[in-house]
Amino acid sequence: MKALIIDDSKTMRMILGRELKERKCEIREASNGKEGLAVLGQEGGWDFILLDWNMPEMNGIEFIRNVRANPALKRVPIIMVTTECSEEHKKASLEAGATFFLSKPFRWEDLAGVLDEVKP
Repeated sequence: MKALIIDDSKTMRMILGRELKERKCEIREASNGKEGLAVLGQEGGWDFILLDWNMPEMNGIEFIRNVRANPALKRVPIIMVTTECSEEHKKASLEAGATFFLSKPFRWEDLAGVLDEVKP
């Protein structure tokens, strides 16, 4: 499986990346939505995206809207992983096109369950 992790926290990208590598995922990283779009444009074959909400240059919601506007990427699962855990934030991310929503801190079992659902 091939995944893109987009989070402005290098530590969070490292933690998520370590977990995904244990699941035999090929990983790419980006520190904001703008950078994430560039990575998506350079490569194909994405199985899912893990995305933070609050980032500089382009936040998670703006990123989702850009991805969902691209027919080639419309079906790539996007998992919002954020500290913004209100119902309003959850609703906004799902309405924008996120596939799943996980609040930080999350349990690894929850992430594993989501990843099992997005497996190709």
